Amino acid sequence: MSWCREPVILLSSFLCLSLLLALVKMFEKLWWKPVRIQKLMALQGIKGPSYRLIHGNTKEISNMKKEAMSRPKSLSHDIFPQVQPHIQLWTKLYGKNYLQWHGSKAQLVITEPEICKEILNNKDGALQKTETLGYVKKLLGDGLTRSSGEKWSKLRKLANHAFHGESLKSMIPAMIASGETMLERLKNHEGKEIEVYDEFRFFTSEVISRTAFGSSYLEGKNIFEMLMKLSFLTFKNALKLRFPGISKIFKTRDEIESAELETGIRDSVMEVIKKREKKAMAGEEDGFGSDFLGLLLKAHHDTNEKQRISVDDLVDECKTFYFAGQETTNSLLAWTVFLLALHRDWQEEARKEVLQLFGKQTPHPEGISKLKTMSMIINESLRLYSPVISFERKAAREVRLRNLIVPANVELQIPNLAFHHDAKFWGADVHLFKPERFSEGVAKATKDNMVAFLPFGMGPRTCVGFNFATIEVKIALSMILQHYSFTLSPAYVHSPFHFLTVRPQHGVRVTLHPL
Repeated sequence: MSWCREPVILLSSFLCLSLLLALVKMFEKLWWKPVRIQKLMALQGIKGPSYRLIHGNTKEISNMKKEAMSRPKSLSHDIFPQVQPHIQLWTKLYGKNYLQWHGSKAQLVITEPEICKEILNNKDGALQKTETLGYVKKLLGDGLTRSSGEKWSKLRKLANHAFHGESLKSMIPAMIASGETMLERLKNHEGKEIEVYDEFRFFTSEVISRTAFGSSYLEGKNIFEMLMKLSFLTFKNALKLRFPGISKIFKTRDEIESAELETGIRDSVMEVIKKREKKAMAGEEDGFGSDFLGLLLKAHHDTNEKQRISVDDLVDECKTFYFAGQETTNSLLAWTVFLLALHRDWQEEARKEVLQLFGKQTPHPEGISKLKTMSMIINESLRLYSPVISFERKAAREVRLRNLIVPANVELQIPNLAFHHDAKFWGADVHLFKPERFSEGVAKATKDNMVAFLPFGMGPRTCVGFNFATIEVKIALSMILQHYSFTLSPAYVHSPFHFLTVRPQHGVRVTLHPL
């Protein structure tokens, strides 16, 4: 019966060999490669916290953030130690540039300005966006903010057309209409306290719905709510790592829920898309329309294959703008109102400018472009409470950055919040709210060092929605200042924290005083 044993022996040998190869591959990923990178960087003077198997430094970072959030709060604008305590500590211990670990992924944190400038300008194209995986992939897909190469170039061209020049100017009436809806809601809170962070969520969501998708907040409400739930799961699991491969066998409750939300968001976005396509085919609109969705649909139906975008690209771009356009502007508006409620002298200066330009009339494009004081205030708000606090890239191949040689696949992290709160760039009063820093523009405010102020990035991947967000904030603030003064509630608890963007943990409570 020896002939019966041979297949069994062969199968056993094959299984043993497969298991051995899997263990070797796992050993290489979880230990050999990280240790090798750590040694290579140490030879160049780059140090950092020790690599720990599977988790890297995620547990240390998580514990530091929890400890920072548990400290007694004050009304200080020095938020860097609270929002990114690990970067503050490790740059002190290991120097301007250091190595940290997200699981087995090496992350080179760079706070040397000239190297940061080189990374963001990325002249030879060797530095690309980090790979989008897990919860972030479900939230944003592989759209403009996450893609690289030719796909990014194609999507960026579309976005540039949608959010610049005349296209942007044509969105102002929709922003004003959303502002008028907001003022109607504020009437119910006159002389009372109101939590403005949540209030601005309705406003920014309405703006996105009207300007980009030709609808109302109510029509996109389901999408926004699902995106909020998915963003919470993304934040909750950002520093949680599991043993490689285990998620393919066993799904956690969060993984199951996030997959369901991803499907639900896609289905809802497709409904919006099909509704527009149906109207266009029936001749109810000027083609697919001239808003963001219209431009995406034209690209999706383009007869030129090189210009055409897939249905997945179309959905991902819609998801990205629904989420990113709402989240960042919402945070910026809330922090700016907080600062103006705290610094009443600047609130009066802003109101004086608004009334000089518009009186009690609706804001108009010519006046919006002349809001110099408000621009200074917004820039100072972006400096102190930047919604986005870091930019990530990945070395597609081995690259040289000045005197550093960075191995392929190492991630590069630029913590712009560290620059925004660095006395070397801003002086001893770095943590004070002083909009006058920007009275002669950004370049002079930062002593000609553009890297010191990076709320929207720099170089070819500068946030395409920068002008859109700025105009939106100016319109909202102008309309509020025309009708109300506001003071900070005595019950306000100052607790900035990083939830994908920097947001107020307990909201921003102010009292509205009708003028």
